[in-house]
Amino acid sequence: MSDDDAGQLVRAAANGDQAAWEALVDRYARLVYTVARGFRLDDADVADVSQATWLRLVENLDKLRDPGSVGAWLATTARREALALLRNRWEVPSPDFARSEPIDESQPEPWQRLVAEETDAELWHAYRQLPIRCQELLRLLVFEPVGSYAIAAAALSVPIGSLGPSRARCLATLRALLNQPAPQRRT
Repeated sequence: MSDDDAGQLVRAAANGDQAAWEALVDRYARLVYTVARGFRLDDADVADVSQATWLRLVENLDKLRDPGSVGAWLATTARREALALLRNRWEVPSPDFARSEPIDESQPEPWQRLVAEETDAELWHAYRQLPIRCQELLRLLVFEPVGSYAIAAAALSVPIGSLGPSRARCLATLRALLNQPAPQRRT
């Protein structure tokens, strides 16, 4: 089928021609199936991706910029639907019915805790490399806030107007330390 023939079928299907719609499905069903199967989905998921892809076509029949390229459009849409299905699968935890204790969903996943612990360790390692004056300033303003700049300025014996610029410089130094390649940060 040429692009012109495909374009004519799309336009006819958009105008309600059931035979044109069936011809489109006959022509491109295998393409949609093959793209979905290429993501190593099981039969049920391939059917879901196919159904979603055809639904998207129905919703966009009259909006296709190039009706003759409906095959490419279907392949792209099938890829996007398969990726969305896989992404949702990773985001939604599946219940583990074999557990005897209830699942505490307020706790992060183990990998999330590990990433947070590594990030915290890197942050504190970089913090300890800051000059003592920056460590004191950030502790009073960021990590253990004392409540006001006036209290922090008095504790550090500096003018209140110097706290903002000093904090900015200290944070910039901390950021630079964190952005150094890992081997240079480790001691």
